[in-house]
Amino acid sequence: MRDQIPPFLLHRPSSNSFRLEGRNLRTPFLEKGMDRLAEMIKTAYSQWEYASREGFFQKIDARIKVLFLIFFVVIVSLKKNIGSEGLIGIFVFSLMLISRLNVFHLYKRILLFGLIFGSLVALPSILNLFGEGEVLFTLLRLSTPYEFWIYSIPQEIGITKEGLYGMVMLTLRVINSLSITFLLLYTTPFPEIIKALKVFRVPDTFLIIITLTYKYLFLFAKTVEDMHLAKKSRLLREMRHRETRKWVAGRVAFIFRKTRLRTEEVYKAMLCRGFSDTITIRQTAKLRQCDWVAGISLFLIGCLLLWI
Repeated sequence: MRDQIPPFLLHRPSSNSFRLEGRNLRTPFLEKGMDRLAEMIKTAYSQWEYASREGFFQKIDARIKVLFLIFFVVIVSLKKNIGSEGLIGIFVFSLMLISRLNVFHLYKRILLFGLIFGSLVALPSILNLFGEGEVLFTLLRLSTPYEFWIYSIPQEIGITKEGLYGMVMLTLRVINSLSITFLLLYTTPFPEIIKALKVFRVPDTFLIIITLTYKYLFLFAKTVEDMHLAKKSRLLREMRHRETRKWVAGRVAFIFRKTRLRTEEVYKAMLCRGFSDTITIRQTAKLRQCDWVAGISLFLIGCLLLWI
């Protein structure tokens, strides 16, 4: 049976390029970026496999984990020294290990976001152009200082100790906050998180928005992947950058229009099924002894980290 299948059906091309008449046709950068974005969204929100594993954090009640998230994010925001932030990061890393999560996969994403929203955002602040401080490294030396309106440019431009310290602190805070959030998301099913938020009297409108957004993200990712696959199946030549930008802009507009139509359809379907502006949940189970022990232990550890 295998010998009767054409050779081109047995060969699996790479996701970024394929061959046509002896040439490689590469996928344009913007189009490939849309496909990678859809894959990233689908991977980031598909946490059922991790939430169903037999780990430490998976066994704790969702209400305890939501309180843990709020409490430790506040601790991360209050600490003002690098050593304490490092201890918090080590503690969260240990929780991920005993929860049997894929630490390499998670921290690859966490460090990327920490670099973007921590280091890159605060990067200009390390220069003495934006604040005074002890200059550690001189980058540029001018002939004379300059005064421009309310700004002053010093004669010696360099990296300050205070600015570098602030950038490291912001990066560690972002990394620790993301680590705590990912720990909750990857060890708790999404319906359990919604139930826990409902118990803590979070407004129903907010919960409905979160639920619908969460559900639509999968549809959005699937739509982008289908468009990318349909485009690749019809590509007979390499696209110019101008054509690629035009196609991506058209797909963005198409997704926007489709989102508006889908929103109206979903709302009408909800009204037909007796939708009201309140969310009702069944009676929640009482906290077990292990939940109390875990909650008290996490609270005491948090207080210790706050005191250090």
